[in-house]
Amino acid sequence: MPTVWKAHKLAKPPANDLELWKGADVEAKVDLPGVPAGTKGRVILANGFNWLRYRVAFDVADGADVDGDGVAGLELSDLDGRHITPVGRTARRVARRAAKRAG
Repeated sequence: MPTVWKAHKLAKPPANDLELWKGADVEAKVDLPGVPAGTKGRVILANGFNWLRYRVAFDVADGADVDGDGVAGLELSDLDGRHITPVGRTARRVARRAAKRAG
């Protein structure tokens, strides 16, 4: 008989959890340090089990090296559904996955 593991009642993912992948196109939902709301970016790292979080490379308006790492743009980490939202093709894929799970 297979063992069924019951998760703790507090171990639920947050309601605004996003399921993204490396290379997904996103947009800043709120103002972030050095990144105004509405700035487009790309997920460069997706990690986490219960709390899915992402490292995103944002395109800054002037194309300058903002954080001093020698690369134009700005990278921010530990971003989730409170900070970013999928856009374009990524948004359509996320919506399709949600519809499959619901129905």
